[in-house]
Amino acid sequence: MENDSQVYRFAPGRTPLLVSIPHCGTLVPPDLRASFTAEAQLLADTDWYVDQLYHFAVELGAGIIAARWSRYVIDLNRAPDGQALYAGANNTELCPVTTFDEQPIYLPGSAPDVAEIGQRRVAYWEPYHDKIAEEMKRLHDRHGVAVLWEAHSIRSHVPRFFEGRLTDLNLGTAEGRSAAPEGRSAAPELIAAVAAAARSGPFELAVDGRFKGGYLTRSNGRPSEGWHALQMELAQDLYMEETPPFAYRQELAAELRPTLRAMLEAALRWAASPAR
Repeated sequence: MENDSQVYRFAPGRTPLLVSIPHCGTLVPPDLRASFTAEAQLLADTDWYVDQLYHFAVELGAGIIAARWSRYVIDLNRAPDGQALYAGANNTELCPVTTFDEQPIYLPGSAPDVAEIGQRRVAYWEPYHDKIAEEMKRLHDRHGVAVLWEAHSIRSHVPRFFEGRLTDLNLGTAEGRSAAPEGRSAAPELIAAVAAAARSGPFELAVDGRFKGGYLTRSNGRPSEGWHALQMELAQDLYMEETPPFAYRQELAAELRPTLRAMLEAALRWAASPAR
């Protein structure tokens, strides 16, 4: 990608669409990795291969920003003050201390303190969010509209967060949790267009189910101002093996990718529509 930084890889696009992949990073500073448990060093909670899945977005003219550093270093999709993403539910932190299986990430006595969390926020979190804000403004200034597509994935079974198997495709629009007056992070017509495209494929879709969009979606979705944000959470068994060594399944990915493409194309058609 072009315009890389130490925090993210970035390639600008020619359309109003920006694809953000905040949890695909696998880098961990050596001194920090030395403080991880053996289980944490597997980085099992990575959004594996999501950048590879969405590589076609470049052909569509979308911009792409992808994190370099692991979510175990800092979670770019959490609020900077550490506020829980889902009140009353089981949540992971800005700098998580347990895995999705509720196992410790750090060896005893090694978890980050308040000062360390603040340093990571400045070093990793702020540059990623600043770049998204900068690019969304540029897109809006150029096109009159900007659409952020938050690209995520998670294991299909994580009892900590949901019962049973996760729905294949999970579209999040904040559902009242957005800071925007509308309560949702995108225009209803955009949500409907993307949902229709998702349902045209062979996969099951949930809209604002267990995953309603994280901090990036909620903070960047301001439909009345022409800033729209959507989150797509994929069940990982659609395209990969969910146990170590987390192998990519090209034949499964090839079946999934047309539906992902159809959703992004629907978002772009909506953005280009005079009726918008």
